[in-house]
Amino acid sequence: MEASKSESNSNALIYSQECYDIMGACFAVYTDKGCGFLEAVYQECLEIELMARGIPFVAQPEIRLEYRGIPLKQIYIPDFLCYEEIVVELKAIAKIAPEHRAQLMNYLKATNLQCGILVNFGHYPKVEYERFVCTKGRYITP
Repeated sequence: MEASKSESNSNALIYSQECYDIMGACFAVYTDKGCGFLEAVYQECLEIELMARGIPFVAQPEIRLEYRGIPLKQIYIPDFLCYEEIVVELKAIAKIAPEHRAQLMNYLKATNLQCGILVNFGHYPKVEYERFVCTKGRYITP
């Protein structure tokens, strides 16, 4: 799958249109549901919205981990993998905390992907989100 990476020197702009489209779907879900539901409700609503918008995704893909080349029993399961390149992790909490950011960063490290979005539907009065870009082991939140 070929994504639209920016030709700019700024890595913060990779997959900008794709992230814009994903966040548009998230905003639509929040507009309809607001805050207060469990994460599983937002997960299901977002699946419907992504499908309606024609955004390619896999819900809850299993990410295999290994240590020194040996497969581990433990796996990571992010909420979505969109466009085969963007990890989307959902929350339904009052405020995003450092451990939620660390979770997304670990997903990016485990997948060797560069872009992730942390979306919090539990925030009021609007959906809270953070976009992460990982290049050369460094994380940027534009």
